[in-house]
Amino acid sequence: MIPIAEILLDWYAHYGRHDLPWRQTRDPYRLWLAEIMLQQTQVESAKPYYARFLQALPNWQALAAAPQDQVLALWSGLGYYARARNAQRAAQEVVTGFGGHFPDTLEDAVTLPGVGRSTAAAVLASAFGQRQAILDANARRVLIRSHAIDADPKAAATQQWLWTLACALTPEDAHGYNQAIQDLGAMICTPRQPRCPNCPLASRCMAHAQGRSHALPVTVNRPPKPQRCAFFLLVADMEGRILLEKRPDSGIWGGLWCLPQAAPDGGEFSILCNDTLHPLEDTPAVRQFLQEAWSRRLRL
Repeated sequence: MIPIAEILLDWYAHYGRHDLPWRQTRDPYRLWLAEIMLQQTQVESAKPYYARFLQALPNWQALAAAPQDQVLALWSGLGYYARARNAQRAAQEVVTGFGGHFPDTLEDAVTLPGVGRSTAAAVLASAFGQRQAILDANARRVLIRSHAIDADPKAAATQQWLWTLACALTPEDAHGYNQAIQDLGAMICTPRQPRCPNCPLASRCMAHAQGRSHALPVTVNRPPKPQRCAFFLLVADMEGRILLEKRPDSGIWGGLWCLPQAAPDGGEFSILCNDTLHPLEDTPAVRQFLQEAWSRRLRL
């Protein structure tokens, strides 16, 4: 029987996304940056940010020494801004603790802020040719379906089993295999509407054989996420300048410049709004104005 890794590597050679910019390099900094940006972000969304970020901050030393405002500005629009702050902290640790070189062991790599086991393994496999297994969202979904694992994918026991499976399946050519299983999950074994007839593992996939590909991974009901309501105040002067405030480093949009915000729980802010300001109606003109206000280059 042909090993799964061999099947995936052959499929990747013909259909893989070889043109992705971070697949044209073995530079640990560029590979690491791509892995950080691709956490909870689609490939097409990350591409322009990746190029812009590298042009401004091309190496560990540049990122470590950059003002945080510059780092956050380069990240602005990509979301999950804790990634940007952790990325700079990681770069600083690489410079001060590892001589400006990404650590070459898994144990050291996972000590960097924002770098988990899968991120570290992806960099070590691609940059240094190490046999390191990954378990990102795409790889996890492929393994769950191909082995018909119907347990909670976020449970500790399931995670441990998946890591054991991933390590067992990963061949010496982990660099190519990791990219292959990522691409299979992104292009064929997608979260919704998996393209099973086009999958090179269809004949070996237990979920497909059982007609359960759409049902896996299982969805577990979790407590609803808390909701927060806030007022944002848009203040502009006659010269078109807009009042902004810098948010605290912790919390949502940490460290970014933002419209002044207050909770809708009464107090001076609400009194000011009620007495001197009028709420805007939700009209196309208002929406266009707000969009332009957010996207314009502000004079501070």
